[in-house]
Amino acid sequence: MTEEQQSLGTKLRDKRREMNLSLKEAENATSIRMNYLKAIEEGDIANLISSVYAQGFARQYATYLGLDGDALVQEHPEHFAPTTQKQEFSYGIGTLEMRNNPGAGVKWLPNFAYAAAFGGIMLMAWLLARYLEVF
Repeated sequence: MTEEQQSLGTKLRDKRREMNLSLKEAENATSIRMNYLKAIEEGDIANLISSVYAQGFARQYATYLGLDGDALVQEHPEHFAPTTQKQEFSYGIGTLEMRNNPGAGVKWLPNFAYAAAFGGIMLMAWLLARYLEVF
């Protein structure tokens, strides 16, 4: 971690503290996970998912804090250079993956029950109509 990265993160952290905001409040306002905001503030931008995300997160976070996010990213392009290390992506909010959903495997059963009940009602109505000699 270079001194410039540390000063960039320190600038953001100092501005956040000056505004008397917690990391959780910043996370809620920006929809950026707290561990990513913390990595930006600590100058550990390489721990973010990718350089593109790092740019976007830093820009959005700076803008939220009242700083010029675009200028911040343009002044420090070396912090957002693509990394060669493999980043692990973990699923989170907003993904389509469903975990431990108890009804995920039996979606046909309620539909079958409704169709069977409807068919039974129709059969009963037909039998009643024949008994009363409606047709």
